[in-house]
Amino acid sequence: MEQQTKKRALVSVYDKSGIRELALRLSGAGWEILSTGGTSRYLRDNDIPVVDVSSVTGFPECLDGRVKTLHPAIHAGLLARRDIRSHRETLDALGIGTIDLVCVNLYPFFEKARAGLSLEETIEFIDIGGPAMLRSAAKNYRDVIVLTDPADYGEAAGGLANGVIGAGFRKRLAGKVFALTSAYDAAVARYLLELDDSRDEAEDTTGGAANRLAEPGAGAAKYPEFWPLPLTKARDLRYGENGHQSAALYLSAGRPGALGEMEQLNGKELGYNNIRDLDLAWKAACAFRPDDDLSRLGLPDPARGCPACCVAVKHNTPCGIALGATLAEAYEKAYACDPVSIYGGIVASTVRVDSATAAKLAELFLEIVAAPDYDEEALGILKAKKNLRVIKARREPSDKTECIAVDGGLLVQDTDKKFVEKWEVVTKAAPDPADIQDMLFGMKAVTFVKSNAIVVVRDRAAVGIGGGQTNRIWAAEQALSRAGALAGGPARVLASDAFFPFGDVAEAAAASGIRAIVQPGGSIRDGESIEVCDKHGLAMVFTGTRHFKH
Repeated sequence: MEQQTKKRALVSVYDKSGIRELALRLSGAGWEILSTGGTSRYLRDNDIPVVDVSSVTGFPECLDGRVKTLHPAIHAGLLARRDIRSHRETLDALGIGTIDLVCVNLYPFFEKARAGLSLEETIEFIDIGGPAMLRSAAKNYRDVIVLTDPADYGEAAGGLANGVIGAGFRKRLAGKVFALTSAYDAAVARYLLELDDSRDEAEDTTGGAANRLAEPGAGAAKYPEFWPLPLTKARDLRYGENGHQSAALYLSAGRPGALGEMEQLNGKELGYNNIRDLDLAWKAACAFRPDDDLSRLGLPDPARGCPACCVAVKHNTPCGIALGATLAEAYEKAYACDPVSIYGGIVASTVRVDSATAAKLAELFLEIVAAPDYDEEALGILKAKKNLRVIKARREPSDKTECIAVDGGLLVQDTDKKFVEKWEVVTKAAPDPADIQDMLFGMKAVTFVKSNAIVVVRDRAAVGIGGGQTNRIWAAEQALSRAGALAGGPARVLASDAFFPFGDVAEAAAASGIRAIVQPGGSIRDGESIEVCDKHGLAMVFTGTRHFKH
């Protein structure tokens, strides 16, 4: 082989951002540029000399472009170590030249996976050759510069012009490759594992249907041996939970979820605690939608006749939850639950914010207001508070699993979507029909309160919330005491996230004027609580479904 005199760069990109400038600098410095398909045409159109990869491999692109760079003439040129004599001799014997720089970005699978394309169309955006080249170059980063991010082009070109590309920079570039390809592969894995198995067969005849994801538990994909987690950094945050902790926000690359599609209309940048509280507030508000479980059991939906839900959150726990015929009504009821704690908190609504409610919200210091939309006048009122973060929430929560970090790993579980298993009246007294909606409201509200959790309810609004206690009676006393301090008549309903281990909670409820209790049941001492309720004439219902939130 004639001795290779020029440095060679292989450039093959889907995103052309910055590539003209990089290629001009490489060409101007005497580099030979190899390229493929659309990138090759783009460079020629910009009067940049380019060599087609097919002339290097001696093999034409084929299978509609699926095979272009998967060839020993490419990968041997990337993987050969320049400091190993046998590698150099092998390249000489095979007539293969080295490749000294690779600039590749990938087919946009992240975007296409959430675009509602057919399975067949989406699969065509799975990049094979690009990740293979990147991984080869990154493995041999001491000899090959590997670029995946246009933000790195300038530093790399400047280093080449100065004749200095530091080992640390090369290693960081290689690390970015494996971070990218692992997230990319995870997105593909998540897409295929979550896709309903019947889609593959259906598209053989129908094609073109929007993607349908399998429900949790469908086949072996629910908890695969390797957990794919495709995340991309949305932004760095000013700090974490506390000022001395650094932090960043990562969002799912395959689908953005509710948070990824929110739009900030006003206010300061969201911080770590803001995002956690916003996530909880929006999930809690959206939970009060029509519920199939209730229809199955012949139970009235608590949202019936009350389409507006308002949730106030402080320190990642609700301090007010209420339903109303209007947002103004729902907000007033949520505010009344705890007018102290709502200060500096977050308010989320499931309906459009009107000017009257916006005026009420503006009376408080709030960190965030979130809603699907805002009247023009309402938005003007809220924007007058320059630091208030006003969020337009375009999408309801959709995650089917949730993860909690533990040291060295993740705990993964289904999201808590199973509301009630049964509706079993276990006392002599049955609940008044007028109380059932409050009981169901309370049982749904309590799922968002830290365990042990008790919610006291009146008129489809929380009037007392007790949570995060190490025993249930303390949570009950907290919630009942709070409810007793409010005007508007006695509360009627108490909901608990888990069973009563003793009869003390029922005794406290009776002493506070509660007339109906709803809880999962399942304690070996259920009989004690039932006996207390019967003694005081309280109704109690078991749902069979626990809702711990640690």
